[in-house]
Amino acid sequence: MDRFVVRRARCPDSPRRAGPAPRAYRQATLESLKAVVVVEDIKRWKSMLELPGQPKENLIEALEELKKKIPSKEVLLSTRIGHTVNKMRKHSDHDVASLAKDIYTEWRTFIKDHSNKPSIEVRSDPKTEAFRKKARKLLCEALDLEIDHPLAENIEREAFHLSSRLISAPYRRMVRALVFSLKHKPEIRAEVKTGMLTVPAFVQSHKK
Repeated sequence: MDRFVVRRARCPDSPRRAGPAPRAYRQATLESLKAVVVVEDIKRWKSMLELPGQPKENLIEALEELKKKIPSKEVLLSTRIGHTVNKMRKHSDHDVASLAKDIYTEWRTFIKDHSNKPSIEVRSDPKTEAFRKKARKLLCEALDLEIDHPLAENIEREAFHLSSRLISAPYRRMVRALVFSLKHKPEIRAEVKTGMLTVPAFVQSHKK
């Protein structure tokens, strides 16, 4: 007697045998590469490290970001970030000093071994820099500080960073809001100047 195989329709509720899960790939961006250095970011972290009264977490954040990059000798000289990190090696907080020491040693070793290997640098154009300089001047006036004060620079760099490093409508609105708060709200101005209100928190609160 012949044998027959009868295939029955699968019930909608019957479990299917799970196939292999698709492999997830993460696309690397140009800026995520260690040898790609955005000069604006280097300057932002530098201003954060140099601003007096910064809380430990801000210093650690800036140093952790710097640790992800290897600036070229030209960037180290033009921004003097190496000098800033070197000074942080003598910081009173052990964690800050230890992290700064690791970064300084890694950079110095890399430059020594790869002195003829340039990194990729990303810089702002002159028109952008001119506009940002005007914004810093307005912030200095609102803070009642001398022109080019590091606090105003730090605030502007944070605003520029939160605006995806673009002189866009959100950046302009944020700068106007920051200037208004500093000029017309004495209690906020005092907290920012004394460090009671950190720059990242102050700028973030004005992000539109």
